[in-house]
Amino acid sequence: MAEEKGTLARVFTDWQVIVVLALVIFSVLSIYVLPPAFNKGAEGNLQLGLDLEGGSWIQLSFQSEVVSFDSDMSSEEFAVKLSGKIDAEVVPVSDNVVEIRKYYEKSELEEIFGELGVKLVTYEQGISKDTADNVKDILEDKINSLGTRDARINTLTGLNDVTKYIRVELAGTDINTAQDIVSSQGKFEIRIITTGNESEHVLFGDAVTSVDNPSQNNDYWGVGFTLSPEGATALRDACIKYGAVNNPEAHYLVMLLDGVEVYSAPLSPDLAAKITKGPVNDLKASTGYGQEGYEEAEVLEIHLRAGALPVDVEIAGSGSVPAVLGDYFKMVCIIAGIIALIAVAAAVYYRYREPSIVVPMILINLSEIVILLGIARYIQQLDLASIAGLIAVLGTGIDQLVVITDEVLHDGRVPSPNLYLKRFKRALGIITVAASTTIFAMLPLALMDLSTLKGFALITILGVLIGVLITRPAYGKIIMAILSKKPSK
Repeated sequence: MAEEKGTLARVFTDWQVIVVLALVIFSVLSIYVLPPAFNKGAEGNLQLGLDLEGGSWIQLSFQSEVVSFDSDMSSEEFAVKLSGKIDAEVVPVSDNVVEIRKYYEKSELEEIFGELGVKLVTYEQGISKDTADNVKDILEDKINSLGTRDARINTLTGLNDVTKYIRVELAGTDINTAQDIVSSQGKFEIRIITTGNESEHVLFGDAVTSVDNPSQNNDYWGVGFTLSPEGATALRDACIKYGAVNNPEAHYLVMLLDGVEVYSAPLSPDLAAKITKGPVNDLKASTGYGQEGYEEAEVLEIHLRAGALPVDVEIAGSGSVPAVLGDYFKMVCIIAGIIALIAVAAAVYYRYREPSIVVPMILINLSEIVILLGIARYIQQLDLASIAGLIAVLGTGIDQLVVITDEVLHDGRVPSPNLYLKRFKRALGIITVAASTTIFAMLPLALMDLSTLKGFALITILGVLIGVLITRPAYGKIIMAILSKKPSK
């Protein structure tokens, strides 16, 4: 009994074992206690992906193209001339390469380029990498404003740095809500009625500096927002120029979102009087009453707050995973994990027939999975590919523990601390080489944005690093304490 207590004392006072225990405790707290709390079920705060939570995915294509040209003009000079010719925004990308932020067929551009004395060399529908990063940031802002968690936005960029598609996955979100938020450009514009049904442009959404939450006034929902000094001046000049301050009933102020009217009304007498005296930067767009008015106000707020996408987008593909199917996948993953654990335990016991070796192996392996889940809770969704990575880590982890055990085992006991450490270092060397190979093999998958195996690769890499740096050294100390007390055979 005293010998058993001494063994436990040596194990639980070793700093490497203490690190493992501390990380396990932290991981459990992260999953079930520490904020922000996402779920309150068995999965705790783990971020479940589309496969397990249910939700929607949308793949967007861009109404834009990246072209290269042959000319003596620089990209900047050509962008200015082409923009005036086609009435679209043209952005220089690099030498002799520009991005046209409006869709044109190749034949149309060849004709227009010919008129400018320029030869069209290459034509690729899509956007440049910098624009793709901007689109991704704006979509992330919009999705965060919606309050949707577990969103994943990936871009598909070719070797020529042209991004053709962007894929958005929203766990726990229905397809209609997802489409409302991410499948439109979100271009906000204020126009003023001049004569009859004719109108003139006043300002775009980039003049909006701050946005209020949707609010209700006399049963009507609306969104208040603030204009920049330049925007307020442009609004005042237009209202005075077209007579909206003197005859507001004939010169409505119209607000559009992606070309669709969301507000149209004359200036109130109070606002007209204020504009006469000076620029006014506080406005409000009413969207209607009831639930429909609130939903429209919510969408308008999101687009105003995040800003418009630099290019128009179209839905290239979409789909959804029902929540019921997600629950089924969860159950299948749990069963697969349990079966894998039982199979591993049975295989290890069959090899060693010694509970004092098998139990520490299984416990270390489980602690590795718990630590991995605790870290993944902050950085990675758990989808089916990620769960496969967890099961792979479970199997490869046992393989490495077997390597350590076989390397240090000598007639059922450790003959001396020096010999043990020598063999243990040799085993760690073997494991480190194998781990490095695994990491390098997984890196391409981890770096591919649209790869469905990205989660598998990230979880596998994390598991390998946790094992080599944390749990394997701790296991070495545990098995040394256990084997050193065994009698010689």
